[in-house]
Amino acid sequence: MRSTPIVVAAAQYAPVYLDMAASVHKACGLIREAATQGAELIVFPETFLPSYCYWTLLIDPYTARQTYSVRLYEQALVLGDESTLLLADAARQAQCTVVMGVTEREGGTLYNSQLVINADGEVLGCRRKLVATHHERMSYGGGSGKDLRVFDTAVGKLGALVCYEHVNPLFRYAVQAQGEEIHVANWPGGLPWTDPIIDAATRQYAFEAQTFVLSVTSCLTQDFIDSLGPKAQEILKAGGGCSSIIAPGGKVLARAGAGEEMLYAQLDPRAIFEWKQIVDSMGHYSRPDIVQLHLNPHRPAPLVIDG
Repeated sequence: MRSTPIVVAAAQYAPVYLDMAASVHKACGLIREAATQGAELIVFPETFLPSYCYWTLLIDPYTARQTYSVRLYEQALVLGDESTLLLADAARQAQCTVVMGVTEREGGTLYNSQLVINADGEVLGCRRKLVATHHERMSYGGGSGKDLRVFDTAVGKLGALVCYEHVNPLFRYAVQAQGEEIHVANWPGGLPWTDPIIDAATRQYAFEAQTFVLSVTSCLTQDFIDSLGPKAQEILKAGGGCSSIIAPGGKVLARAGAGEEMLYAQLDPRAIFEWKQIVDSMGHYSRPDIVQLHLNPHRPAPLVIDG
């Protein structure tokens, strides 16, 4: 990680639900906005493009498949498509590294993914959430060991996990042990029972990994809640953001309110070393001779043709 301070931004916003083109347009505008404030890294919420699958909490699988699931499939991002190119161009013009939560489509399967684009507009990767959580299994497939990696960027070694991936200590350590310096945590918004979980998980991550953490949730609009029917009004909450930027050791540098907001903070890279002098979980505070994690970094193919 470089030695000079880094300005970062977390985009706590709602997408234009299930409208990829409009949501990409909004995202590109937010990237430009963050760049005018000096941000060199901007992160977006879980499946910001084109929407989180809130409906799977509310309606039966058959109805969901006939309505929202078809729209989600049609609006999903395919790597290399026009949406990808527009986001890459926005990152390049802003000279800003971007981590975007997307619904990614490959073949007939959707994935809950994080698209990583560097400040030159190069797509570094699109990592997939390893295990869809609870209701999300109606919408998404799972990733592989290829999706537990860090990315070399202009702001440092960047790692990322989605939502409840943070509950699994093996997933966390697999990323941390690769020298992660900045961690991105993507979450949905408008689910009030998750707010204390998000706060606890992200602050613990910063402490155990001695990294900076950018935790970003989306906002949920009342119009979209109303469109999901009466049950949604009982379960979901308009607004509902709880994004934060956290320093190594767990200190909160910035915390968002409940509405749409661009959250900024300045990261001092020296804080990583200051904490690692005390506890370096991948160095002097590890005991690989006693406990060691093995990672299969490959994405297995469903078909292998010998010869």
